[in-house]
Amino acid sequence: MTSAQIIVLATPVFLALIALEWWVGRRRGRDTYRLSDALSSIGLGIGSQIVGVFGGALMLAIYVLAHRHLALFELSASHWWVWVAGLVLYDLCYYWHHRLGHTVALFWAAHVVHHQSEDYNLSTALRQTGSGWIGGWLFYLPMAILGFPPLVYAIVALIDLLYQYWVHTQQIGKLGWFDRWFCAPSNHRVHHAVNDRYLDRNYGGIFLVWDRLFGSFEPEHDDEPCVYGTRSPLRSWNPLWANLEVYAALAHDSWHARSWADKLRVWFKPPGWRPADVAARFPKPAFDLARARDERFDPQLTRATQRNAALLFLALLGATSLYLWFVHTLPLALQVGGGALIIAGLCAVGALCTPRRAALAAAAEQVDAGVA
Repeated sequence: MTSAQIIVLATPVFLALIALEWWVGRRRGRDTYRLSDALSSIGLGIGSQIVGVFGGALMLAIYVLAHRHLALFELSASHWWVWVAGLVLYDLCYYWHHRLGHTVALFWAAHVVHHQSEDYNLSTALRQTGSGWIGGWLFYLPMAILGFPPLVYAIVALIDLLYQYWVHTQQIGKLGWFDRWFCAPSNHRVHHAVNDRYLDRNYGGIFLVWDRLFGSFEPEHDDEPCVYGTRSPLRSWNPLWANLEVYAALAHDSWHARSWADKLRVWFKPPGWRPADVAARFPKPAFDLARARDERFDPQLTRATQRNAALLFLALLGATSLYLWFVHTLPLALQVGGGALIIAGLCAVGALCTPRRAALAAAAEQVDAGVA
């Protein structure tokens, strides 16, 4: 069974838990869902899986080559300790992948997709990038060099990813000792927050012990609620722009930088760093936490538009399930064409969720901020 097929089988569970979380939130008077945002997040997860058919194959091929030619040891998948050690080592590699995804602009350009939602719920967990394969393979080469078989790498990567689904919720509070050692809802809420106190903390995928060892742990404080999103809000439901916005901003700054060194630095400095001459010519507004909390991107839709967007989305969800289940049997042309049609459909859902007036206002805001 392929990893894509496992995701197809897990999808009904994901959706059932989203429905349960929505119901619990409604009963408690703490509903954390908005239709357009949830459709956008799940749609980006769909897009990530489609691109992952190709990008994931590339990452695995690189791992196989590294394992075949660079491995120092021959570890066997028949030993239980290889699986346990593989999971722990993968999570350590993931920690550094995740940490540099927040501290190096090029890697942030991929990871930002997961943080763009201004809501925080189980649909946010499905909001994944389509470009993580560009540099993500680098971080897991230590596993190949140490001799962990490709099968072990692929399975523990899937386990690490699936574990992180349940921590994206506001309906589960603090869990005592568990929060101190494992990634859990409380400390992962901190990770998604844009508050100064919480920014760029708690990177662990399964084990929070890495954050304690490397000084990046911060608990959730009762006196400071988390505010979600990014410090440069996306303000769009378009899945293509969601994946390209930071790359576009980096390319813009790199192109306009006068210094050749700055043209390169833009890509490898921390997110938000800009050459002085570019910042002077193309200023951006300062981050405002109150505005981030109170002015979420939320174009109002008629009931008919909501219904049409939801129906189209459900059709695309069904098409995606069929596509992912059979994609490994299809010729390349059908793999590419089928995936492109589904992504085009997701763009149509985004357009339905963005009335023309809201789209024009968001575009004008991006131009004013110097990112479009």
